[in-house]
Amino acid sequence: MTGKLYLLPVTLGGDDYEQVLPSKVLEIIRSLRVFIVEDLRSARRFLRLMDHNFPIDDSTFFVLNEHTDPREIIGYLDPVEQGKDIGILSEAGLPCIADPGSLVVALAHKKKITVVPLTGPSSIILALIASGFNGQKFTFNGYLPAKQPDLLSSLKDLERRASQGYTQLFMETPYRAQKLLDSIFKYCTNDRKLCIATNITLPDEWIKTMTISEWKKFPPDLKGRLVVFALQ
Repeated sequence: MTGKLYLLPVTLGGDDYEQVLPSKVLEIIRSLRVFIVEDLRSARRFLRLMDHNFPIDDSTFFVLNEHTDPREIIGYLDPVEQGKDIGILSEAGLPCIADPGSLVVALAHKKKITVVPLTGPSSIILALIASGFNGQKFTFNGYLPAKQPDLLSSLKDLERRASQGYTQLFMETPYRAQKLLDSIFKYCTNDRKLCIATNITLPDEWIKTMTISEWKKFPPDLKGRLVVFALQ
């Protein structure tokens, strides 16, 4: 009998995990002893947050990130085929969105292993539903190119698709969010609507939608903040 592969949600920051993770999900997380993680340190910190006495030393961790050799991934599901349940942990939010967890999930389907997604916070979906934008037709674009001219090309492409009625979602790291906003101000048309959602689910969360011309009058300070952008 094979085990199951659980897709485990992680908080988007902060310590108040009971506000965003259902009790049944917490029960499953605490029961697992084998994990595929994006970052070992943050995964251990998260598990200790869920349970101060979590048996870290008695658990097995496989690291899956941009530095992982693809040939290693094949062995990550060996414990499942031996009957053990395992879980995938992203650094924040839901796994397999803007992280490499999907590689393991694809392999699990190929091996006929049951994949179980669990409920938790997604900054992308939370930003979308709070934006006031079209929630029926939308595209998540991940991280945009950091350098010109690729960034300009991407922004113009997003505007083109937004003008066709498709909400365009994208995100940026805390250390580059302000620079990306400056580029949006510079290259996007003033009447385009822009939603900025920062630090979602945290005490200092704020989500606002205005035209770009309105944003230019009251430019926010995004330095050090987790940001999801949406264009329409």
